[in-house]
Amino acid sequence: MDDRSRDIRTGDDDNQSAPLQPPYRPDREHAPEATGVIGDIARPLTLFERLSNMTPVRRLMVLVVLAAAWELYARYLDNPLLFPSLSQTVAAFWDASVHGVLIDRTLTSLRILGMGYAVGLLLAGVFTTLAVSTRVGTDFLSTLTAMFNPLPAIALLPLALLWFGLGALSLVFVIVHSVLWAVALNTHSGFLSVSPTLRMAGQNCGLRGLSFVTRLLVPAAFPSILTGLKIGWAFAWRTLIAAELVFGASSRSGGLGWFIFENRNQLETPAVFAGLLTVILIGLFVESVIFRTLENVTVRRWGMQS
Repeated sequence: MDDRSRDIRTGDDDNQSAPLQPPYRPDREHAPEATGVIGDIARPLTLFERLSNMTPVRRLMVLVVLAAAWELYARYLDNPLLFPSLSQTVAAFWDASVHGVLIDRTLTSLRILGMGYAVGLLLAGVFTTLAVSTRVGTDFLSTLTAMFNPLPAIALLPLALLWFGLGALSLVFVIVHSVLWAVALNTHSGFLSVSPTLRMAGQNCGLRGLSFVTRLLVPAAFPSILTGLKIGWAFAWRTLIAAELVFGASSRSGGLGWFIFENRNQLETPAVFAGLLTVILIGLFVESVIFRTLENVTVRRWGMQS
């Protein structure tokens, strides 16, 4: 081998054994004043931004805007018989609460609503427990839901008055109908959405029958159950007010529905709006306080909702 070949081979070996080095790049430094302003993440929030991040404050602002629009439109219309202002409605609400029968009528409605809602939840629990336990129960619930869920509860009021007479049982009957199918349908859908892995894990732990439902399916499907409770409450509250309009007109007694109907006949429009305002306030309280608290201590605490 000549000297030239030996030099070429030696050079190749040196190139293969030497590690590769990254290309040299000179460091670049920037003065602090050239980096720009501090971003929004590091900037302290203003009072308006802190308040706007609070959900109760945002909802309160929505109510304030609606109240202002109500007052301005009523003053522009200037016809209390047709559309009273918010101030006139609040005055009628205060007078009916302090000197009138609004509180008694409200308590009557809430008492009947509580009875019907409790019975509806109990029946919904029985039906869904049978549905997840047996095939016959599933077919039974599916058939009844398809039959009666589209049927308006108020349409059953004439039959309820015929069967149970002019009493609270008639109203309880239609409330149970409005609550039962909505809660049962959402609860059953939630039970079906529970993963098979979780079901098998519960069965391996010895859960059977009622314990399987209460200790595994109910916590796992509680977001759907909570949705059904909200829908059932809304249906029950609307059905009760509508039924009391008919029921109160028949028996000269009742709750908020009869209060609204009676004042409408007397052309006391501010009092009618006061009754409607009472219905709205109760709905806001139940949704924003009761159900929100239940949601926070259950599904949000368990990490099932953000």
